[in-house]
Amino acid sequence: MHFIAPTVRTQLPAVQRRVLVQSFVSSRAAHDLAVTLSGKPVVAHGPGGRSSRSGYVATVFGATGFIGRYLTSRLAKNGTIVVTPYREEIAKRFLKVTGDLGVVNFVEFDLRNLQSIEDAVKNSDIVYNLIGREYSTKLFDYYDINVEATRRIANAVAKYNVDRFIQVSSYNASPDSTSEFWRTKYEAEQVAKEIVPHATIVRPAPVIGWEDRVVRRIIGWPHFTVNEGQNTFQPVHVEDLVSALHKIGFDDSTTGKTYELFGPDVTSWRQLIRACEREAFKEYKTFNIPKSVYASVSDALNKVLWWPVGSADQVERLSQDQVVPKHSLTFADLGIKPQRYNEYVGTYVKYLRSNLFQDVESGSLAESKREREFIHVAR
Repeated sequence: MHFIAPTVRTQLPAVQRRVLVQSFVSSRAAHDLAVTLSGKPVVAHGPGGRSSRSGYVATVFGATGFIGRYLTSRLAKNGTIVVTPYREEIAKRFLKVTGDLGVVNFVEFDLRNLQSIEDAVKNSDIVYNLIGREYSTKLFDYYDINVEATRRIANAVAKYNVDRFIQVSSYNASPDSTSEFWRTKYEAEQVAKEIVPHATIVRPAPVIGWEDRVVRRIIGWPHFTVNEGQNTFQPVHVEDLVSALHKIGFDDSTTGKTYELFGPDVTSWRQLIRACEREAFKEYKTFNIPKSVYASVSDALNKVLWWPVGSADQVERLSQDQVVPKHSLTFADLGIKPQRYNEYVGTYVKYLRSNLFQDVESGSLAESKREREFIHVAR
């Protein structure tokens, strides 16, 4: 029962008092009580939002990564307690402010330390595995990151009977792929479903956002392509992907299913480069390199330098089109309409414009060029 101070009741007019009482009552309803798959009752507190509590606890492995930081923010701002396993102290600090006091909680972990993984999931209702690496390192190769990490997390999920497990994979995951990354991603899916039969698999297309590896590749210099940049894919906005991941985590009807999440537009690297040029009002030089040469140079540099410079496997993926299996579950099955890439790509390159074009509306470069062909100002 909600309590309203006597001074408030006597000072407010009757109509305002009635509205105030109704707002308090409407904030507590039957849907505040939910029951998880294991029968655990979950009670929400508050009217919703940052200072409320959804009653759920979610663990996000890979929270400091590109997609993970958006997902952590989405969960935290809706009042879900978030456990964020981390390896580096400085890499996780910015996540603290994405939620209210006590919402975002850090747990130090190591993939080789099983106890640290179990500590991160034992109190959770939902576990997301977003751990991934697009290139091998001295300590972890593709199998270690994609397969063995999934196995250890899934074992912890099964041990503590966690209700929901969402395994984030990749588009083009296949057992017979020429890319080791895609082969191990597919193997990780099978491991997740074998250990946790109710696991949900999510295969996102190349994702565009502030920290992505799509637009960042284009606006960086130098930019290299293979096959003249003709390979096609269907980019997805990070906000749409996170909306889907958030909904999947709280929708028990998605258990045991696989979702292919991609945008509505089929584009190529060359077309996306042109779109970035239109929005930034500048030209981005691209250099096409034979696949074998690009792969060899990338692989050699990756072994010498200590910052990401690509790998032979990344070059292999750059040369292949995205393939979407027929009859796959998509955004439409989640009730989400993804954005077209030309609706948001300007957001991530607009800051690169010169001062002359800062106030020009996105997408108007072609129109302004046509106007200069027909409109002449005489003095």
